[in-house]
Amino acid sequence: MTSDISPHDAAARHDPVYDELHAAPEFAELKRRYRGFVFPATVAFLAWYLLYVVLSNWAGDFMSKQVVGNINVALVFGLLQFATTFLIAWLYSRYSSARLDPLARELDERFIALEGKSSRGRGHH
Repeated sequence: MTSDISPHDAAARHDPVYDELHAAPEFAELKRRYRGFVFPATVAFLAWYLLYVVLSNWAGDFMSKQVVGNINVALVFGLLQFATTFLIAWLYSRYSSARLDPLARELDERFIALEGKSSRGRGHH
């Protein structure tokens, strides 16, 4: 069964509370803080990964140097990729808890309050 409502009409019928929250300075600040961590961290990690790939492809002599026993530079770089991934996840968790979550909770509380007022205005209980 197909719907007679176009996607544009369905999007236009969303609750105005979302528009109010989207326009709030706290929401803009939340997005700014999120992007302030995620974009630089992503660029840094991708650059680090690209360095690993480039060195693996074009610096074979360097990457094959023995560090300790049978462990070479390439293996160390590969293991550091995993360590970097976990480090970024840990840093993001700390950053999110300290800088994002309090603001997100504040916006969520505002949403619940506004949604409650909006529901009462429409006759819902």
